[in-house]
Amino acid sequence: MSKAQWQNWIERSFFKIFSEENKKVIERITINISIAGFIIHLLLILGKNYDLFHSPMDNLLLADPISAIYTPFSIILIYEIYLLIHYLPRSFTTSVSKQFEIISLIVIRRIFADIPHIELSASWFSSTNNLQLIYDLLGILILFFLIYLFNKSRRQIAPSQITKNLRRFVNSKRAISLVLLPVLILTSAYTLFSWIQTQFFSPSVITSFELNAIFYNEFFTILILADVFILLLSFQYTERYSQLIRNTGFVICTILIRLSFATSGLTNIALIVSSVIFGLLVLRIYQVTEYLDKKI
Repeated sequence: MSKAQWQNWIERSFFKIFSEENKKVIERITINISIAGFIIHLLLILGKNYDLFHSPMDNLLLADPISAIYTPFSIILIYEIYLLIHYLPRSFTTSVSKQFEIISLIVIRRIFADIPHIELSASWFSSTNNLQLIYDLLGILILFFLIYLFNKSRRQIAPSQITKNLRRFVNSKRAISLVLLPVLILTSAYTLFSWIQTQFFSPSVITSFELNAIFYNEFFTILILADVFILLLSFQYTERYSQLIRNTGFVICTILIRLSFATSGLTNIALIVSSVIFGLLVLRIYQVTEYLDKKI
């Protein structure tokens, strides 16, 4: 197969798999599964309250009906990651914007999981759970505003003209998306299987983990590798210093998000916010550099 045939095959395969029709089908499936998951979670909470079963997750996700919101959010987040893979070939800025939106949704999901554990009887600031809720609430407000600024700046970037080199680069990113999709499916299925096995079939196993890091820890590690690979590919198609620094900066943003899963409390929120701030500053400096280059 020649290079031209290979490029055409990748392009056809990408638009066939990531078509708007398939996207709408997956969206409908996601909504239906989210509703079903919410109902099942509520039934599990009801069964636990009547001592029909016990799980190591009793005190985390089965303590209060509010915790049931965690399940549909988790399913919606899987769909958001599908969109991330879908938008990956468009541009680095679009991809990193979707990453910021995903991590903000993860923080919101954690809020719903933590609300049932608020200690109203104790001194508010002496409770770790209460402090975590404050960190998350303030963090999501800051993230919401920063992501708004990032997307506003991103829309001001004029689209690049389609050249032969750019088409090859975009097709290379489409090939990475085609690889990432089965990785997403296999990783999410393996994580779900392992979680169900641990919680319901190995009750004697007491696990210690950060609940929000499940699956996303592994996926963002894979995403970092994909971003680095795309960064290396970009060196073949551009020699502009500002563009290379921008792309490298966005890879650092992904690394900061990945590091946040290994932390908790204020450090977790600080790493997430610093990732968005760093990405916003990199984008703004890139835009100023491009403007000055054009004037010269």
